[in-house]
Amino acid sequence: MALFHRKRPEAPAAAGTAALVEADPALAALTGDYTVDPAHSSIGFTVRHAMVTNVRGSFGEHEGTLRLDGSDPSRSTASLDVRTAGVDTGIADRYAHLRGADFFDSETFPLMTFRSTAAEQVAGDRFRITGDLTIKDVTRPLTIDLEFHGAATDVYGAERVGFEGRAEILRSDWGLTWNAALETGGVMVSDKVKLTFDISAVKAAPQG
Repeated sequence: MALFHRKRPEAPAAAGTAALVEADPALAALTGDYTVDPAHSSIGFTVRHAMVTNVRGSFGEHEGTLRLDGSDPSRSTASLDVRTAGVDTGIADRYAHLRGADFFDSETFPLMTFRSTAAEQVAGDRFRITGDLTIKDVTRPLTIDLEFHGAATDVYGAERVGFEGRAEILRSDWGLTWNAALETGGVMVSDKVKLTFDISAVKAAPQG
């Protein structure tokens, strides 16, 4: 996942000579394997309800890994597994409906997964990552816009990186088509779903 590729200002290239971008040693130092810290990360969603308001929820059970290559960010990767039974909107009846056959069918399909396939720098600390999102038995591409929040060593000596992401999907693309018509027109649940990601990941200790 190309989260840490920051372009330095480039001097004008001489005629017939390609401009070179110098590698940043600070970025190279971030290279390594990271584990997503679920206690300090969140995955949320927002969906329109009854055409007039938004319902917000989250997935409280998830795990993931990152492989960051600061010298060549295009070789970085990301993997995320989310337990669909961990969906929460604060309403028990809604929870039962979401994890049932009308939506996630959590007993049959306990996980939804994301595996990155490509990434690019948009500008500054903003990036765009593309990957395969699988919900139930449907896999389709998902693009996430990311903002890198930096790297730090916490009070326990763990090296952390953080980023925030946003994406929009049409749930019908993944076969989540349940709905109910309203007497006043429109439907109970919008097709469009907004996704949010706040991720803190911890670098693995060197082996040996």
